[in-house]
Formats: sequence, C-alpha cells, structure tokens
Amino acid sequence: MDKITVKICSGTSCFVMGAAQIQALEFTPPADIADKIDIIEVRCMNLCKDTHAKYNRGPFVTVDNELIEEATYEKVVTKIRDVLKNKECQ
Repeated sequence: MDKITVKICSGTSCFVMGAAQIQALEFTPPADIADKIDIIEVRCMNLCKDTHAKYNRGPFVTVDNELIEEATYEKVVTKIRDVLKNKECQ
C-alpha cells in the first residue's frame, strides 16, 4: 500500500494557529499509522491570503489532497485513519 501524504502548512499564520502541534506527527505519530504516512511541511499553502475566499481558517493540512481547515493533531490523525480504512476496503 502506498503511503498517505500529509502536507502541513508551516506559514507564519498557520504555525501560530497550531501547525506546530500538528508537526509532532513527524516525530511521534501513533503506532498504528507511523509507517503509513509521509509528512511534508509546506512553506505556505496561500489559502489564508484572500479574506474573501472560502479558505481562511488555518491551520491548513491536506491528507491525500483532502483539505482540513482549522486542523488539529486529533483531526489529522482521524482523517488519516479514515483514509487508511477506505483504502483497505478498495
């Protein structure tokens, strides 16, 4: 099975809003997903630049290209597990 790609925005705004805690996935992921994910820190996803845009609630994370707004460590881990479950069913 291919690894799941997790991209974490590490731009200033996202970092301050909680991306720093999400980056812990890189160093201390839950055992059941540790060998199934690739963590990539992205300088900025540019989703918060336009205040009129739909996407203005960081921190932003993508899990296999699915966007998570107002991401938290728990939301990201839950999404990873959901994606894994769906891949196993295919």
